[in-house]
Amino acid sequence: MTILLLGGRGKTTRRLASILSTSAPEVPFLVASRTSSPSSPYKHVKFDWFDESTWAQPFNAASTSTSASASSGNSSSTTVAAAAAVRTEFQSSSSPITGVYIVGPPILDMVPPMKNVLERGGFAMGQVHDYLAGLEEKGVGEGEGEGIEWAALRPSWFMENFSEGQHLLSIKEESKIYSATGEGRIPFVSAEDIARVAFRALTDRRPHNTEHLILGAELLSYDDLAEILSSVLGRKITHVKLSEAEFAARMESTLGIPQDYAQMLAVLETNVKNGAEDRMNDDVERVTGEGPRRFREFAEASSECWRKDS
Repeated sequence: MTILLLGGRGKTTRRLASILSTSAPEVPFLVASRTSSPSSPYKHVKFDWFDESTWAQPFNAASTSTSASASSGNSSSTTVAAAAAVRTEFQSSSSPITGVYIVGPPILDMVPPMKNVLERGGFAMGQVHDYLAGLEEKGVGEGEGEGIEWAALRPSWFMENFSEGQHLLSIKEESKIYSATGEGRIPFVSAEDIARVAFRALTDRRPHNTEHLILGAELLSYDDLAEILSSVLGRKITHVKLSEAEFAARMESTLGIPQDYAQMLAVLETNVKNGAEDRMNDDVERVTGEGPRRFREFAEASSECWRKDS
């Protein structure tokens, strides 16, 4: 089986590729993205859900059956249609698809009318989830009566948004974190833990054929995060509490995010403020045998990225 990792430059895929190369060197895998990655140490192919001419490339490069680990997509109807076309075209080839594993975008399941966006049958990745589960139920796979293997990973908010994403520069340059979450708490999770769950889903002998809600080890507000970062960095980090409108405006002005998407992100923040992410589970430990990392551990390991230039 050759594993295809889509979203090759993403937070989770980069870490999953590293785990596969060190923990399962006998398992071949391809890393795919829309643009080339000349510096990547892994075998790379081009793949774009919106460019049909790229769909065959992973299968031409793979010598055995393929298991695809997909990152989140922007258009559920396009992604489902592409997935169906790819499966139909290559199921009878020398490199048939035997398993599909998706990582849904975090947190969108809390926002009306997007409440069920990540649940099976909802829109966005929820439709992909439903499509994959349907293949398994119908017995669509390598042999008669054998369904395709699948798993859907549904992570909460990424810790790496502070070291690689929207909060990096404000912490480094201003010693501030901006949010509209108020006192709301979130089970922040590291992309490392998401990758560890994905690794088990991809390599376990028994297919998971289910979803995993991937949450962190503790519930933390942005005030809590600021306190931890202050302790780790040795300087005061302040959580600046914004209104929903102020947060949306900041996303537009500082990050160049389109207005409609910025407003959606602001709604997510308000829902956190109202307790929508105040939840815990043991999925990471149950699947991997080890609990998720805590934010302080992440902050200590990432501290250099927030140090002010001398």
